[in-house]
Amino acid sequence: MNGAQALIRTLVDAGVDVCFSNPGTSEMHFVAALDDVPDMRAVLTLFEGVATGAADGYARMAGRPAATLLHLGPGLGNGLANLHNARRGRTPLVNVVGDHARSHKRLDAPLESDIDAIAGTVSGWVRRSLSPADVAGDAAEAVAMAKKTGIATLILPADVSWEEGAEPALPLDVRPRPHAAPSLIEGIAKVVTSGEETVILLGGDVMASPEGQLAAARVAAGTGVRLVAETFPARTARGAGLPDLHRLPYPPEMAMAALKGTKHLVLAGATAPVHFFAYPGMPGHPVPEDCTVHVLSLPGENGVAALEALAELAAPGAEPKVMERETPELPTGKLNPRAMAAVVGALLPENAIVVDEALTSGAGLTEMTSAGPRHDWLSLTGGAIGDGLPMALGAAVACPDRPVIGIQADGSAMYTISALWSYAREQANITTIICDNGSYAILEHELTRVGAASDGERARKLLDLTGPALDFVSLAQGMGVPASRANTAEELAEQVRHALAEPGPHVVVATLR
Repeated sequence: MNGAQALIRTLVDAGVDVCFSNPGTSEMHFVAALDDVPDMRAVLTLFEGVATGAADGYARMAGRPAATLLHLGPGLGNGLANLHNARRGRTPLVNVVGDHARSHKRLDAPLESDIDAIAGTVSGWVRRSLSPADVAGDAAEAVAMAKKTGIATLILPADVSWEEGAEPALPLDVRPRPHAAPSLIEGIAKVVTSGEETVILLGGDVMASPEGQLAAARVAAGTGVRLVAETFPARTARGAGLPDLHRLPYPPEMAMAALKGTKHLVLAGATAPVHFFAYPGMPGHPVPEDCTVHVLSLPGENGVAALEALAELAAPGAEPKVMERETPELPTGKLNPRAMAAVVGALLPENAIVVDEALTSGAGLTEMTSAGPRHDWLSLTGGAIGDGLPMALGAAVACPDRPVIGIQADGSAMYTISALWSYAREQANITTIICDNGSYAILEHELTRVGAASDGERARKLLDLTGPALDFVSLAQGMGVPASRANTAEELAEQVRHALAEPGPHVVVATLR
């Protein structure tokens, strides 16, 4: 058995049986080995950023890692933006990056680069397999470390891949997530029952779990503390029967206002918040200076169990306040962001997965879907735009029986538009609404926010997408995805309803200009 065969067999035995790939010459023995290990599903993407973003979306929904197959340092570099998002979302993911054969490294071939250094910018674990005998054990460790630290990158020299003498390795045991100590729970219970203004900031496993949210709502009901969610949780369980959780706002002024007067900030599956950017005359974070930050659980720890224990101690018998089922009326007339949000809320199917990269076009979207049917919501965790289309692909591969709805800004769609080709190839059950406002609207806001406002034509031109206008209907159809354009709220509702009723991918372009 050669190194590639042993690697793939080991990955599959460890539960990693999907690989999003964009291979090159150095990875051809991995590609050939796919026929020897049919349990590994390989999904071809046309750009590495689609492969890495899809692996992120897959792992968020499957709860276990996917693999990527990337070509040398440049291929890894092409995938870095969405690996950054995966790292910020603490997503378990295994990168397999091909490299030159060991004898070829010293020749400084044109595609030679420092793969280890590139991988280290986004990976919690990096390993280079030095022989066929090592590769399976390295793969088993990569999966274990991905489950523990997030992203693990295994560098596979071409000759290690093709040489014989390898054998599969058994999966490694992974410790369960740590539980909070009873003394810590007791200390936090004193904080939340102190009567002082207290906020519990929810993130990670707490937001992904109905049980975690309900435990937090019990604490709030019994003690009067406020609950606030992270600004961009990786995965959020939402819908009727769950608490109405508001996220910490993105704009710094609004985030600071949301936490104003807070004396105690308790972290449950989250880290202390900071602003995305520095702004003139503002602090770098929204936490008041006289506020004490307490850690109930950090990401990677069992926040759900910690909150359930806290609820038993601090709020025994308390009943959580939850939302009753409510959906908006279908709007009519002019199509704007709020009308689009109302259409999504009115037509949202049961058990859907919503992938949100609407950015500035998302006004009203969370509000009008919050009390609807139960669904999961995936957010852009790291701020590197272009994750929405790939994440939806990964979510659809992970959950083929669930409808996936992507709400996608137009400018960021172009970063990874080739994901649509993979949608068609896989016949993924994804309805994508592209918010076509013809601009990088988020940068128009930021231009003013950072104190660099300009009325000049040259500045405006850098933020405008209408010269020429992007024809998303033709782009989607050219990659095999049925597409249509909606100019009114009624047209959008009709087209989204049609897309949701048919299997396979569809694109609906919502004109929001």
